Amino acid sequence: MSDWTDRPGDHRTGQNPRGAPPLPFRAPPPSTRTAPLPGMPSPAAPGRYDSGPDPRGSRGSRNPRRRAGRGRRYLRTAAVLSSLLLLGGAGTYVWADTRLKQQVDLGALGARVPAGEGTTYLVVGSDSREGLSERDRKNLNTGSAEGRRTDSVILLHTGANGATMLSLPRDSWVTLPSYVDPGTGRGHRAAPDKLNAAFSLGGPDLLVRTVERNTGVRVDHYAEIGFAGFVGVVDAVGGVDLCLDRAVRDEDSGADLPAGCQTLDGAEALAFVRQRKQEAQGDLGRTRNQQRFLAALARKAATPSTLADPSKAFPTLDAGLDTLIVDEGTELPDLMGLFEALRKATGGGGRRLNVPVADPDLRTSKGSAVKWDDRRARALFDALREDRPPG
Repeated sequence: MSDWTDRPGDHRTGQNPRGAPPLPFRAPPPSTRTAPLPGMPSPAAPGRYDSGPDPRGSRGSRNPRRRAGRGRRYLRTAAVLSSLLLLGGAGTYVWADTRLKQQVDLGALGARVPAGEGTTYLVVGSDSREGLSERDRKNLNTGSAEGRRTDSVILLHTGANGATMLSLPRDSWVTLPSYVDPGTGRGHRAAPDKLNAAFSLGGPDLLVRTVERNTGVRVDHYAEIGFAGFVGVVDAVGGVDLCLDRAVRDEDSGADLPAGCQTLDGAEALAFVRQRKQEAQGDLGRTRNQQRFLAALARKAATPSTLADPSKAFPTLDAGLDTLIVDEGTELPDLMGLFEALRKATGGGGRRLNVPVADPDLRTSKGSAVKWDDRRARALFDALREDRPPG
């Protein structure tokens, strides 16, 4: 389809060390990879300071000065406990913020499409094996391929008219902009290829430029999570509940799930969202499964009370931060905003969409690809850019 690079664009413009300092005045919560959310237990149980009648009878009221002193001590104790809780939450915030891997510089991408209304996140699930042992790779059926490729590409938009999750099939037939191979230094002209090729050839930078060129939608924030992080997040929330109308079996992904309602652990969830050979629509079927699963995950983990308090999100953050890669402008509030947008998009008032398709099996020099419906896709992208409800 035609692109938007001929439109005038504005030119708006390290990795933080790993390891977390201990939370002020309290130790970090223990590992909760299998503990359900929401939240962490409060470090101070809500005690009662009015213990009822004095067992000594009327003698307990003979000294009003002592009684007043006891009341002041209780107030001071309550104030100290409140301060500890606030400082603990701040400590969790600082800890998580310093672990963000801000490795993508969106400000260095050069000419870009104009900024739109609202906020748009490019959410990428990659097949990075970082953080997986050889045994993990075998158990998860991830193979041993090095590098990173996309398993899912999602535009998540939020604004005045709600939130929209739009999946872009990784086999979408698009135009890659000109780029320089980061490994060889060799330049390449703009050419048609699959969307997944942009990520494998030029990493996040080329993927962002390709998405913007072919959709006209400005990417405000980038977030990518690898296999290990995905599995960790699912296990951290205690698994995700999903009902399947038929059994799902796929040798390549390792999926072997019976029909019916069940709770998927991290390994089973990864196999489910990766499988596509059993899907009648191939890559399109897989994107629908991914959206369905993310909706179930959001219901379990991205609750309003959790999003409002970083300390309650500790298990999920701890599980996902090791393989999470974001842009340099993304800080913890932006990440919480992404989770909130995900919750809204997958809720009753949100929208989960696939890019309109004209041909799901387009024959190309790169093999079978997905051809977008230019007219309907352009109308959808325009609505996202202008923060209008699609339709």
